Amino acid sequence: MSNPTAYRFSFGPWNISEGGDPFGPEVRSAFPHEAKFALYRPLGFEGVQFHDDDVVPGLDDLSPEAMLTKAGEVKAMLANQGLIPEFVAPRLWFDPRTVDGGYTSNSAADREYAWDRTRKCIDIARAIDCKAIVLWLAREGTYFREAKDARLAYQRLLETLNAMLDYAPDIEIWIEPKPNEPTDLAYVPTIGHAVALAYASKDPSRVKGLIESAHALLAGLDPSDEMAFALAHDKLGSVHLNDQNGLKYDQDKNFGAANLRAAFNQVRVLEEGGYGSRGEFIGLDVKAVRTQTGSPVTAHLTNSREIFLRLVEKYRSMDHALVVALRESRDYEALELYIIKHLLGD
Repeated sequence: MSNPTAYRFSFGPWNISEGGDPFGPEVRSAFPHEAKFALYRPLGFEGVQFHDDDVVPGLDDLSPEAMLTKAGEVKAMLANQGLIPEFVAPRLWFDPRTVDGGYTSNSAADREYAWDRTRKCIDIARAIDCKAIVLWLAREGTYFREAKDARLAYQRLLETLNAMLDYAPDIEIWIEPKPNEPTDLAYVPTIGHAVALAYASKDPSRVKGLIESAHALLAGLDPSDEMAFALAHDKLGSVHLNDQNGLKYDQDKNFGAANLRAAFNQVRVLEEGGYGSRGEFIGLDVKAVRTQTGSPVTAHLTNSREIFLRLVEKYRSMDHALVVALRESRDYEALELYIIKHLLGD
């Protein structure tokens, strides 16, 4: 375990929520968006995840000059706080023109809007010195399988990737898979689909994936296996660590809160794959529970970070020679008992 990775952490400003959820009114007062930047470093975070309209609110109604001026102001705020923009993602799913998806919409006009918004997102990323664009393909799917030509939809997604690669030769694209919600069934539900698109693109080295723990669980998959698959192809751009209690709505629970052993295995795979050694962030996408009082509420972020680091300690303090020996002898019962006892502190 020589030269172990010293991890860097990130989160998005949406993770300091105002206390709302899809099932009722807000229960906490709003916390000013730009004031959130001052919280990052004291909480142990240096990376900021962005949607394009987190950087430039109302960007569709602004001129290109005004948009870039606002982005420049945010760049200065980040510099003042010693923060690094990890990625910028086009928030396509909020606009009425993307109710049928953006890139895969049956409407040519809506597809053109999605591409225009994507170009703006890339321009914003460049303006704040960010080199990664995340595509969460939220509505790129259907509620009814017959509603779209799925083969054509995948062709359109690939065309979009290639157009982005042409538009910005200096950026990477990270695809964030999710199997459902808000669409019934999405077109890129797993990291395998994302990696296939990457290899089909005109520059596979610049197309990677972002794996969220809960999204893998919603697909009935193990997040650690999804991460291992991406790492095997050198295509893990980032992670969004959280947890999920079963195949329900996307819960964004604290990392390790629902299944500590599954969380340990995610840490194990990241450690074994050398993730973070090139500066990759440990991203969190966790939400405060509705019942929590106060403003701002940040314990869910610091708790998840602490759990991750404690599990890193658990991995690094394992008897790795014993694990290898038990694997070679195929004594998996003994291996499982050792892992559980180690997690319990024995």
